[in-house]
Amino acid sequence: MTGWVLFDADCRLCRTLANRCGPLLRRRHLDLVPLQTPWVRKRLGLNDTELFAEMRLLTQDGAVYGGADALLAIARQIWWAKPVCWLACVPGVTPVLRKVYALFARHRYCLGRTCTVARPAPSGAGGGHKPRRRTIAFLEMP
Repeated sequence: MTGWVLFDADCRLCRTLANRCGPLLRRRHLDLVPLQTPWVRKRLGLNDTELFAEMRLLTQDGAVYGGADALLAIARQIWWAKPVCWLACVPGVTPVLRKVYALFARHRYCLGRTCTVARPAPSGAGGGHKPRRRTIAFLEMP
């Protein structure tokens, strides 16, 4: 397969994962390109909310995969990741993978120390929302 893995370059976690996975993907003829790139925006033709909702895989033949489906398409190209694809063949597993991916994607900024996801204030507090600040150190750039 030849194509492009499209990721959110404004997301610290996405950049980190792209840097770490880049050599593996390039060996499989998959280039990493930010979703913010003008030709990508034009090719996908999505508004910003849709564009940045998930990473995408664009193949040279024009197929576009998003989110968990993109990860599964990439996993099919990597011998040690094929068991994930086999697991996805079990009825009901792919929809669960899609939901888990969507949840992760919505909260990816929380993992990169720039969280904008609001949580309710504790009862009795003055109301409003307070942004979450969480991190997973091993995924972050030094």
